[in-house]
Amino acid sequence: MKLIVFVVEDANADAGVDALVSAGFRVTRLATTGGFLRRGNTTLLVGVEDAQVDRAHEIMQRAAPGTLAITMDLERYERL
Repeated sequence: MKLIVFVVEDANADAGVDALVSAGFRVTRLATTGGFLRRGNTTLLVGVEDAQVDRAHEIMQRAAPGTLAITMDLERYERL
């Protein structure tokens, strides 16, 4: 399992979330601030199987250009 952290400009967040959800991904959306000008961003947390990482990256690349993607290994992921 992997955790993908997408940091998206606020203006592109809705398109990114909609595209991921439409493709069957579950997304947790967090309002965040950062960057050089301290502009508002949205951070999306997406837990995926290893084989889905490239697909999630492709979706975000099309829906929200300029997104920062950080992919990390997960030791444990479960829906309670």
